[in-house]
Amino acid sequence: MIAPTRRLLVLGLLLALAGCGGLLGASGPPPQLYTLTAVPAADFPPNLPRSKIQLLVEVPVAPGGLDTERIALMRSPTTLDYFASAAWTDRAPIMVQGLLVESFENTGKIGAIGREGVALRADYVLKPELRDFTAVYAGNDAPIIRVRMGLKLVRMSDRQIVDQRSVEAEERAQQNSIGSVVDAFNAALHRAMRDAVVGTLPALGGS
Repeated sequence: MIAPTRRLLVLGLLLALAGCGGLLGASGPPPQLYTLTAVPAADFPPNLPRSKIQLLVEVPVAPGGLDTERIALMRSPTTLDYFASAAWTDRAPIMVQGLLVESFENTGKIGAIGREGVALRADYVLKPELRDFTAVYAGNDAPIIRVRMGLKLVRMSDRQIVDQRSVEAEERAQQNSIGSVVDAFNAALHRAMRDAVVGTLPALGGS
């Protein structure tokens, strides 16, 4: 039979362990997952040049605060935070890489396009940099979504940068809700990716 003093010590230890488990374990439901979409074919000008070039798109370089599945927000120029209970379906740079590839495909104007790492002989490699991908708050208003990317197009035959540009777009959310914020992310990213594709295709040449 356990002595009363020892019984109290054991009970106290069990309660302490239970408390630690509550701090370390999941303390709520899993986050709602959100994804974005590629630029549809109808959004591209019909007179885009056609190219037989094979292009690979690298995973965008991104600062640590954006290289995550979490949806980033800023309440001041020097702070970065994230929406609670919401996340992208993948790390933001990987999601943007896939959407850039799909957007190029949707033009129907390129010989072959794929992600870096696939078994494709690349004539050119597109090296994106995801510089901003945040919901920016000012007061209690709905946030403005800000998307900025830098793009370098490298010709693989001589490793020369043949085109360099930056694209950016902003879109205010219709209301201060996560659904509206994601819709605004989608609209801003569409415009930035459209500019990226429209600017890059002529630099590839036709052969």
